[in-house]
Amino acid sequence: MRRDRVKTVLMLALACLLVVSLGACAGQAEEGQSQLVEVSRGDLMVTVSADGNLSFVKDRKLVFGISGTIAEVNVEEGDRVSQGAVLARLDTTSLELAAKAAEVDMEIAAASYRKLTYPYTYATFAFDVPDALAKIVDAKRELNEAVEALEIGLSSEQYWEVWQGVEQAQDKLTEAEQRLARGQGEDVFEAGYLPITSYWTLREAQLGMERAQVALDVANDDLKSAVMVAPFDGVIATVDIKEGDSLSAFDYATRTIVELVDPGEMELSAEADEIDVPNVEPGQRAIISVDALPGVQLEGEVKSVSPVATEESGLVLYKVKVGFEVPEGSGLKAGMSATADIVITERSGVLLVPNRAIGEDSQGNPVVKVMVGGQIEERAVVIGVSDSSQTEIVSGLNEGEVVVARY
Repeated sequence: MRRDRVKTVLMLALACLLVVSLGACAGQAEEGQSQLVEVSRGDLMVTVSADGNLSFVKDRKLVFGISGTIAEVNVEEGDRVSQGAVLARLDTTSLELAAKAAEVDMEIAAASYRKLTYPYTYATFAFDVPDALAKIVDAKRELNEAVEALEIGLSSEQYWEVWQGVEQAQDKLTEAEQRLARGQGEDVFEAGYLPITSYWTLREAQLGMERAQVALDVANDDLKSAVMVAPFDGVIATVDIKEGDSLSAFDYATRTIVELVDPGEMELSAEADEIDVPNVEPGQRAIISVDALPGVQLEGEVKSVSPVATEESGLVLYKVKVGFEVPEGSGLKAGMSATADIVITERSGVLLVPNRAIGEDSQGNPVVKVMVGGQIEERAVVIGVSDSSQTEIVSGLNEGEVVVARY
């Protein structure tokens, strides 16, 4: 192995002498000159850069759902809280009274409805009555047809057959009339058919109960809105209120009471150039560096690529969001400037040459100049991916060969 290495060094030295006309050797080349480079294996990573700022993925500015006076503030900036923890509370005295009154109104409305419908429900009245009326009409028609048949001359056998039809029609009529009575609540509303006005009495009672239920629901919702709870585990970023402060009907919905963040997960909202963005897609790996913390390097994942462009100083840019987990004690803060190198392609253990070694023949095909037996010869190659300094050689060269790289 050592002998091969010495042989390579000697060949390079000889090659340097042969390409004096091309310029100085490696490490001493100047602009317009060339150097000799050994073909070697290595790893190649093609990336696209996008610059932007850091922010928390979970960042909620919490507000109260109703106006009122602040009765409790249970947290301070920097406190860690768990999901469901009570952060602040409004004075609920008047709200509790309103809820009690709504409960009473609901019970009164329900009692009125029960008095009108017991033991029958409104559904029984609404559906059984029309059905029973239809069946009465049918039964009367069948009975009339059977009676008319009896009035004409019939044989004894036909007579008894028709008479059975009369009896069946009378039974159907009786059953339908009984069902009508049940549907109209005859045993509740005393004898006789229910007056037509009772339908509207029942309907009004039902609507009264529904209105009372809505009022009760609103009162209960107001009570819930008066209590602010943490929607997720996190850290209190800001507290912008104190006990005794009032929230008016004009600002309660927009006045931030507490800001809660989850410090364990952040994202970089960056911008990629229109030339690069076609190669960027969700799920790609990204290496993130932060301007304020040069020693910190993070690994994230592309979460989204905006389909809509923004234009800045004549540049067409697209928003790219890269998510990542925050290491403990990293010192990262929202708003910091950062750069994401989004990995488009990766190659491991491939043949590599400097980009400067790749030329073109008269047909525009890639070629390299190779040192063979002390002479320089041009050779066609098949190239793969390239980064800013190196190109993958798919075929045409072997590891250990020496190529000429231009400056």
